Amino acid sequence: MQVEEFLEATARRFPDKIAVAAGEHRLTYAELTSRVRRLAGGLVKAGVGRGERVAIVLENSVDAVVAIFAVLKAGAVFVMLNPTIKSEKLTGVLNNCRGAALIAYARTVEALRAGGHETPHLRVVVLAGSEPARPGPDLPRLLAWDALVRPEQDSAIPGPKCIDVDLAALLYTSGSTGKPKGVMMTHLNLTSITQSIITYLELTSDDTILNVLPLSFGYGLTQVLMSAFMGCTLILERSFAYPAAILDRMTKERVTGFPLVSSISAILLQMDLRKWDLSRLRYITSAAAMLPVEHIRKLRELLPHMKIYSMYGLTECMRVTYLPPEQIDIRPSSVGKGMPNEQVYIVDEKGEEVGPGVTGELVIRGSNVMKGYWEAPEETARALRDGPYPWEKVLYSGDLFRMDEEGYLYFVARKDDIIKTRGEKVSPREVEDVLYGLPEVAEAAVVGVPDEILGSAIKAVLTLRNGATLSEQTVQRYCREHLEDFMVPKFVEFREELPKTTSGKIARRELGVSGGSSS
Repeated sequence: MQVEEFLEATARRFPDKIAVAAGEHRLTYAELTSRVRRLAGGLVKAGVGRGERVAIVLENSVDAVVAIFAVLKAGAVFVMLNPTIKSEKLTGVLNNCRGAALIAYARTVEALRAGGHETPHLRVVVLAGSEPARPGPDLPRLLAWDALVRPEQDSAIPGPKCIDVDLAALLYTSGSTGKPKGVMMTHLNLTSITQSIITYLELTSDDTILNVLPLSFGYGLTQVLMSAFMGCTLILERSFAYPAAILDRMTKERVTGFPLVSSISAILLQMDLRKWDLSRLRYITSAAAMLPVEHIRKLRELLPHMKIYSMYGLTECMRVTYLPPEQIDIRPSSVGKGMPNEQVYIVDEKGEEVGPGVTGELVIRGSNVMKGYWEAPEETARALRDGPYPWEKVLYSGDLFRMDEEGYLYFVARKDDIIKTRGEKVSPREVEDVLYGLPEVAEAAVVGVPDEILGSAIKAVLTLRNGATLSEQTVQRYCREHLEDFMVPKFVEFREELPKTTSGKIARRELGVSGGSSS
C-alpha cells in the first residue's frame, strides 16, 4: 500500500467527514482529496518527476497536509522541514537532496533569495499563503498555490504510481553531529509504522486528535498518517504557546487524543485543569524524551479516566516501543516493549545479546527501520549493521537500555550523554527522576561539565514552578538522600526556561557550557 492511498481509501468511506482543521479552516475528506489531486497534477505539469524530492516548509495547517499527500500522489518524495528553518540550512538541505521543488510561504522564499546561496537543482517554487514573492531571474519557476488548486484543475493527470519500496519521505535529523542527515523512509516503512501505532493505540474513526507538534517532527507527522488511515479528525495547532486556548479548543472539538512532550506536560501541571471539560480525552501519548515519572503520577491523579501511553522512538524508525496503559502505575519508568510487527533486543559492546538487568544498546529490526541516510554510506553503515539473519540489516539505536525479568524496557541514556565522573558512569535520566521529586521543580536537565579532578562534574539545570523558590543546598541535600554520592550534582543552576529543540525536547547540549550555580 502506498501512503497516498490512506487518504483516498478513507475519502471513499467518509467523504463528508471533517478530515483536518486548523484555525477556522476545515476540509472534509472529499474536499481534502480533491485539493490533493489538483496540487499533484500541478506538480506533474510543472515537471516534478517520480522519485524527485520536494521540500515543504509550511506551518501546521490544512495546506501542509494537502502538500504532503499531493507530493506523494505526484510520485515524488516529500521533505518536511520546520517553518523556522534558516535560509543557510534550507539551502544545505535542498542541495543535499537535490530538491526539484519547494512549497513554502513568501517569507521563506525571500529569505532564501536574500541569503544569496545557489540551489542549482531547484526548478519549481510553489508559493503558499497570501503574501506574494517578487519574481525575478534569481528564482526558478514560480507558481501560485491558489492557481494550482482551483476546481478546474481537477482533471489533471497524477504522476506515475509508486510501489512500496520507493522512497516516500526524507526526514532530516541533526543527530549528535549537528549536521542534518536525510533519513530515507519508504512507503512500506511509513505504512508499517502507521499500522503498528494504530493497533496499540486502539484508534478508531471516532477519534479526534489535536496536534501541536511540528509536522517536520516524526512524532507530529505520524498524527497526519494515522488520521488519514483511520478516518479520524485531525485538529492542527501551530504550537503550545497559548495553553489555555489549546485546552479551550480541546473542549470545543471534543478531542480524544493528544500527543505531547515533557515540556508540554510541565506547563499543563502548572494549570488548573479542572476549568476545562476533558472528559472526552481518551489518551495522551509521549514519544520524544520520556515523561518524568512525577509528571505521569500527577497526570494520573488529575485525569484518572485517561490512558497514558509512554513510548520511545527515533527518527530512523519513528516509533519503537510502547507501554500498555494498564502497566503505567506498575512500572511508570518503563517505555514498554516493542510495538506490533517489530523485534527489539539489547546488545553489549561486542554486539552479543544480553539478558535482564544488563545495560546495553537497543537494536531494532522490522519494516519500520529506515533504508539508510541519504547519500551518507559511512553513517548508514554505523547505524545499520548485520542482523541475526543474512538477508537483513538492523538498526543500532545509539541508546542505552536495560530490560527487566518480564521483558519491559527502561531507557538509561543516549550513549553520548552518559556522564563519567569519579570513574563511575551516571545516567542523566536517573538523576533527573530524583530532581522531579522536588515539588518546586517544573523542568530538570542534567549534564556533565569538564572538571580537572572528577573528569566530568554533574550539573543540574532547573526551572521552578510559578512562585516557587529553592536553593542549591536544598537540591543537593535532597539528592544525597536519594542518590549515591557520585551522582549528586556538584553544580545547580536555576533558569527561567530551558532551551528546547523545534520538537519541544530539552536541548541538553546547550546546557553544559558553564559550571557553577546561579539563581
